[in-house]
Amino acid sequence: MRTEIVGTDAGDARVTWHPAKQARLVLAVSHGAGGGIEARDLQALATVLPAHGVTVALVEQPWRVAGKKLAPAPKTLDVGWRGIWPAVSKPGLPVISGGRSAGARVACRTAVELGAHAVLALSFPLHPPGKPEKSRAEELLGSGVPTLVVQGGNDPFGKPAEFPDGAYTLVEVAYGDHGFTVPKRAEISQERAVALITDAVVEWTGSLA
Repeated sequence: MRTEIVGTDAGDARVTWHPAKQARLVLAVSHGAGGGIEARDLQALATVLPAHGVTVALVEQPWRVAGKKLAPAPKTLDVGWRGIWPAVSKPGLPVISGGRSAGARVACRTAVELGAHAVLALSFPLHPPGKPEKSRAEELLGSGVPTLVVQGGNDPFGKPAEFPDGAYTLVEVAYGDHGFTVPKRAEISQERAVALITDAVVEWTGSLA
């Protein structure tokens, strides 16, 4: 594991690399608006994927690096993501653009522009909680590249059944909320919920040409 500071037009970002020994893909994945790369799904992917030929680059947006508590506007997030792209593409491998929540929206919005090989959208915020009329489906449907959505079955930002038909794959983590936390009374354990995420991503990345 190594950490790299990357200058962008939105400020300094930070990339924490979890390299694969025989890498065939890079997964560059960022956090949401309410947390950082310590999120359980991001940490699990960084632990599991390198053994499957995928180098994981956990990306901290400039606002997090600067110690701010509130994320900036979507356009500024996109600026930060564009700025880290030369660093994550430097290994010369196909790059999967990924993120959780707000980071997933960024990945979808910029995928074609940046030449992403695919998009991984964790907990895609289809709409604000309780406001399904304010859909962000166009961002997801417009990613333009192979896209995997991993969504909690009880995510207030959009349950799997609310997602429109489209050219993407959706995997449900039963009982999971926006952070993939499952209640203690659920039929699956928290460990199993995390394994569902990593298993789905391993299988999907293995299918990418």
